[in-house]
Formats: sequence, structure tokens, C-alpha cells
Amino acid sequence: MPFEFYEALGLEPKLALDVEDLRRRFYQRSRESHPDLAGSEAEDRMALLNDAFRTLRDPVLRAQYFLQQNGIELSKDVPPELLEEVFELNMALEEIRGGDESALPQLEGARNRFAGMQKEIDLELEAIGARVDSGDKTALEQVRSALNRRKYISNLLRDVDKELNVHLSN
Repeated sequence: MPFEFYEALGLEPKLALDVEDLRRRFYQRSRESHPDLAGSEAEDRMALLNDAFRTLRDPVLRAQYFLQQNGIELSKDVPPELLEEVFELNMALEEIRGGDESALPQLEGARNRFAGMQKEIDLELEAIGARVDSGDKTALEQVRSALNRRKYISNLLRDVDKELNVHLSN
């Protein structure tokens, strides 16, 4: 069933949602579906409501779900504009793992750049999402592209944080 998560919470499928309204709807529907009150189907209903709430309250997960429901999958390719950053980051990671502490400032700088990129993409997703919600379905491909970049940057950020945590805890 397309857009089952939105339907479960009585929402129109949109990328922009009022999180407080989402929360109110979740709690209201949860009370209505409590296993002690609604019988054996309530467990399935509660699982659906929990999954819907967890997905729709997070703007990135919501956008991924929205694209998936529109038949659009994310790419696993490295966004071309990040190739040079990825190359430099991999070099710095190898240096650090090889014991060269002089690459720590480079990693810290990369971490700050990636965190900034992530924030920019989040703002971009909001703007593109508003276009999609107003009926511009051609913007779905831009949502996909932004999510691909964000996912890749999130993975890079995770790798940098992991390495920085290892070296800062020693």
C-alpha cells in the first residue's frame, strides 16, 4: 500500500510535516490501538504506528520513504563533486592509521566541512521538499540527488568521527 505510514497517521503524503501535529496524531492513534483496548490486531497496528512515527519524524528518513513510495531508489554511487574530498580523506585516514598524527588537523577540518555540507543539504532538502509538496513532481529527482549526497557525507562523517574518537581516547 503506497504511503502506508502517512495513511496510518491520517496525514497527506508530503515532505514537510508539522512534527508536533505528527506527535499528537501518533499518541492519539496509539491510545486508540492499545492492545488491551483493541484486540489482537492491535499489535500489528502498533508496530505500523511506531514505524510510521519513527520514519516520518526524521526529515531524512521521511524523504527516503517518500521517494521509495514514488518508485525512486537512492544511488550507491559516489557523488562526482565529492570525489576529490573522498580521495583526500582516504589519504588522511591511511596516514592516521599508519601512526602519522600530523594528519589529525586535516581530519578535524574534514569533519567540520562534512558537518557543514550536511546542514546545507538539509536546508536544500527543505526547499526542494516545498516544491514537491506544491505539486512539482519533477523536483523528486533533486530530492534523490540531495539525499544521495547527504547519505554519502553522513558515511564520511561517521568514518572521520570514528577515527578521531580512537585517537582522542588514546
